[in-house]
Amino acid sequence: MGVTMWRGDAMLHCSTSKAQSDCFHHCAVAPLMTTSSPRRCYIQGITLQGRTFRPSDWAERLAGAMSSFRPAGGLGGKAAYIGYSPHCVPQVVEGVKCVLVSEALRDIEPMAWDFVMSFARDNELMVVDIESA
Repeated sequence: MGVTMWRGDAMLHCSTSKAQSDCFHHCAVAPLMTTSSPRRCYIQGITLQGRTFRPSDWAERLAGAMSSFRPAGGLGGKAAYIGYSPHCVPQVVEGVKCVLVSEALRDIEPMAWDFVMSFARDNELMVVDIESA
């Protein structure tokens, strides 16, 4: 599993297990690749400086803001309910609050994808790519 981080306007990817502070010294700009399955990543509630991101409900708020961006053919009317989009879901991974984001969100609404990734970059949050198995 690699670590993807933002540095300025560039997305950097590190495939080593070094600390995030060391990662900038040997990372290369990661190209955005189109694959058959959408890229997925976790936005972790840890800043690049290693601090816990606040407020404590940040993941639920971010996922809630993206809740209307769902795959076509989703249930509506009486079958509709309040819930998260399957493309942006809050989770706890190894004790760290995260948001699982699928690049499929970009297919539905590119501005929503940009919003989520800008949120991570602007708040200096760790973004970890989930490598496809």
